[in-house]
Amino acid sequence: MSSTAAVDGPPVRGGRRTPADKYDERRTQLAISALATLGELGYARTSLREIAQNSEFSHGVVHYYFADKFELITHCVRYYKAQCVTRYDGLVAESTTAEELLTRFGDKLVETLTTEAPMHRLWYDLRTQSMFEEQFRPDVLMIDVTLEDMIGRVVLRYAELAGRPLVMDVPTIYALLDGVFEKALLGHLTGDEDAGARLRARVLDLLPRLLG
Repeated sequence: MSSTAAVDGPPVRGGRRTPADKYDERRTQLAISALATLGELGYARTSLREIAQNSEFSHGVVHYYFADKFELITHCVRYYKAQCVTRYDGLVAESTTAEELLTRFGDKLVETLTTEAPMHRLWYDLRTQSMFEEQFRPDVLMIDVTLEDMIGRVVLRYAELAGRPLVMDVPTIYALLDGVFEKALLGHLTGDEDAGARLRARVLDLLPRLLG
């Protein structure tokens, strides 16, 4: 993700942006710029100075908008996850059969595995860090709930289209799919060319088993 990625500004009030609007927009620009570095290096190896060196912004500018690395990283992950938590909603709305939804969901999982691997790696990194860093926990828990809801919309619609009930609750299904995805991500990052294909096959095999 490029540091020059376009950012949609907040709504214009009376034809002009307020200082608060501009401040929030610059924070988002910095978050977009930082995501690539964080996704590549991870939490432990990334500092504000490192982020500045890999962006168009100076260290002073980065430090002005974010007090420390904790604040910047949580803002980055919030921004990224806000963009992706609706990625499956189109499949849910457009699929007319359970088989179609299942197939398209498997394909989309493989797509995001291969095209957004650094961002997924960053998410799992931060979720692990939250076990040790209390400052991360509220944001990690909030994001985890939104991801669970995202998967819930898929599997509930899948069960509805199939005309059969789910045999377990959504939190448990989310945990199962999350574990399958994380395993595939590890394989993909270590050069396993079949990681995506195995992910798809496992999901296509797992979801029908979740129906009563």
